[in-house]
Amino acid sequence: MTPYNFDEIIDRHNTNCLKTDRLNERFGNANLIPLWVADMDFRTPDFIVDAIKERCKHEIFGYTFAPDAYYKSILKWLHYKHNWEAKREWLSYIPGIVKGIAFALDCFTRPGDKVIIQPPVYHPFRLVPEMQGRRVVDNPLKQVDGQYQMDFDHLESVIDGQCKLLILCSPHNPGGIVWEKETLVRLAEICARHQVLVVSDEIHAEMVYPSYTHHPFPTVSDTAASCSLTFMAPSKTFNIAGIVTSYVLIPEPSVRHKFVSFLKARELDEGTIFAYEATTAAYTHGAQWLQEMCRYVMDNVRFVTDYLEKEIPAIKAYRPQASFLIWLDCRKLGLKQKELVSLFKEKAGLALNDGTMFGPGGEGYMRMNVGCPRAILKQALEQLRAACRLSSPQH
Repeated sequence: MTPYNFDEIIDRHNTNCLKTDRLNERFGNANLIPLWVADMDFRTPDFIVDAIKERCKHEIFGYTFAPDAYYKSILKWLHYKHNWEAKREWLSYIPGIVKGIAFALDCFTRPGDKVIIQPPVYHPFRLVPEMQGRRVVDNPLKQVDGQYQMDFDHLESVIDGQCKLLILCSPHNPGGIVWEKETLVRLAEICARHQVLVVSDEIHAEMVYPSYTHHPFPTVSDTAASCSLTFMAPSKTFNIAGIVTSYVLIPEPSVRHKFVSFLKARELDEGTIFAYEATTAAYTHGAQWLQEMCRYVMDNVRFVTDYLEKEIPAIKAYRPQASFLIWLDCRKLGLKQKELVSLFKEKAGLALNDGTMFGPGGEGYMRMNVGCPRAILKQALEQLRAACRLSSPQH
């Protein structure tokens, strides 16, 4: 019998929760079922909460530093989850992965330089470079037999001397793809040959499903290790995004020195008391909770895919290979994107992410977060079924 109750429904309203308390601002309706922001509606595990409570008992929260236990917990976890013998000197705290991407752009590129992304992909990959005056170059993923793959021929055709950096999403969001080692090896070879630095966002890496293996980018080859920065965090995995627990690993000394010097000069490498406490607790005590959470989420994925196949066959769910996000192919509904968004929001009463926010290839798609109690998913799908039936030409 599991000690964790993932069926528990917790009201997150009026807690400054982005997912619930910004619904009216973002969607114009505060009463939608929120299946958009990529955090989970499960209670943060007790071992993390207890560690924070214990630290609070001291009642002084002065200047702090990362304890040895913090570094040891990360290194031990990387070995446990990924069989990665990382070194302490490779590690630095960063105050968020998207912020880390922005810092890497500031550190390694200049306004006007080109940055490569692989859409459809997490939208800050485009927004952050554009807001910093960099030129975004699309290397769209291609679909082969219904599965996304990297298009290396296209990548080779768009790289030029102004391309300085490629932002990799691994595992991929929103596609849920766990990249094979051979794919990452080839990507590293191309980028290294063209002197393109790879920034690998691996925030979903700890939630990879059985039968798939996540390969941290620097582990696939010496070449990959020489031309990359890898961003990770326990925040998605253990539902602690509000605590800000990200870190970067950089094996290559010259890249590491430049980036860590950039961070130190701005005191961006210093975490908070609770970031250190939460990370250490998560990685020290989190194995069982993670296993059970992933099992529950995988059952949610099966529930959604089975429901759609039976009740709404015009919507196809890509079965993710990691994490709690499902990419929904709604093209067979025959709706324009505005009509599709209206179907979900106005008619079904659901808040999902519009596929077009992820760039080219997102047209006709929506992204659904299934990191929630199954009863909420069941209600959402029933509302979607009713909306689709009302909207169908046969009705």
